[in-house]
Amino acid sequence: MWTHRVAVILLLSIPATVLADHEDPAAENQRSAKPRPSKTTLAVGVTLDGDGRLWLAKVENQRLLVSRSDDGGESFSSPVVVTPETEDISADGENRPKIAVARDGTVLLSWTKTLPQRHSGNIRFARSTDSGRSFSAPITLNNDGRITSHRFDALAIDGTGRVVVAWLDARDRDATREQGGKFSGVSIYTAQSADNGASFSANRKFQQHICECCRIALTWTKTGPVVFWRNIFGVNTRDFAIAHLDQGGVRRATDDEWQIDACPHNGGSIAADGQGRLHLTWFTNGNKHQGLFYKRIDGDWESQPLAIGNPAIQANHAAVVAAGDTIILTWREFDGSAYSVQMMHSKDGGSSWGEPQRLMDTTGAADYPVPLINGKQVLVVWNTAAEGLRIVSFERVAAK
Repeated sequence: MWTHRVAVILLLSIPATVLADHEDPAAENQRSAKPRPSKTTLAVGVTLDGDGRLWLAKVENQRLLVSRSDDGGESFSSPVVVTPETEDISADGENRPKIAVARDGTVLLSWTKTLPQRHSGNIRFARSTDSGRSFSAPITLNNDGRITSHRFDALAIDGTGRVVVAWLDARDRDATREQGGKFSGVSIYTAQSADNGASFSANRKFQQHICECCRIALTWTKTGPVVFWRNIFGVNTRDFAIAHLDQGGVRRATDDEWQIDACPHNGGSIAADGQGRLHLTWFTNGNKHQGLFYKRIDGDWESQPLAIGNPAIQANHAAVVAAGDTIILTWREFDGSAYSVQMMHSKDGGSSWGEPQRLMDTTGAADYPVPLINGKQVLVVWNTAAEGLRIVSFERVAAK
């Protein structure tokens, strides 16, 4: 049984465009320090803590703000400033601030600070140990000192002290090209903490030759963090890979044969359920498959890709969350005049699915929908230029 209610929260006015810039890999080395037009800040970070409170990280006037709702998004606390100095923070499309809350109430944040040089940035981090009333001074996690591309960060925690931040990093590409060599894509680098973000280990290179501007995704399993990313296989086949950060062992997760000499700017999403199964969503325009897809992985077994959404109206940018046997998929569609949020749910771990539901629509610019789940509720959060922050809340009965 599912019931839902809609809460609409109006934010301050936001520029009415959301465009993800196409990146030509050959242009990554350009170093222009000229000011660039400001991008939109519609992309927000959200999470549910262990008590069911909704946390929101958003960017306004070049500052990162955090607030909390104790009533499912009906109202929010006064925003707390995380970045006392202004920063050009990525909060559009594939790049958004990330927020997580540990079991002891520590609030953790990561984000990408863009720099004036073309396609360059730094990975930033801050935390609160007093339930979000104040935040530590922001730090930069990438430690190479290069002015280059450190972007598209992902944040995952185990809830009891371990923190992983992973990002796309161009330091290896730049160093190789400086020596006259060739390097396709960029690399994945990580920084890890064992004390809820009080300190971090040195940067670790995890994988080279990664698609340079598709967001990466992290999830935490019973055996540690797992990363999901668009890889470069062969010369320029941009399909997805998956790996356990602690154990290694890169595994090809999709076989779409999308051969393209450019970044699709279209990352995937991953979630782990209570049984240890992995749930993946992604977009492709490959030789074998085209459109938006879902699959699940259980050990060595993989389901066949399940097509979701309507490709005729640009079904895209899906996200997946899981709790127990309940799996939620959301994505955005555009029919030529309005954006809409679509949702599907499964109560049996992804074996079967209900029909897609159209939850919300808007005629203005819009972020991608973000689903959240805990033991009692499901929220779908969507930020729009015209109506502000919109939240659909479902009260669910867990499958017995």
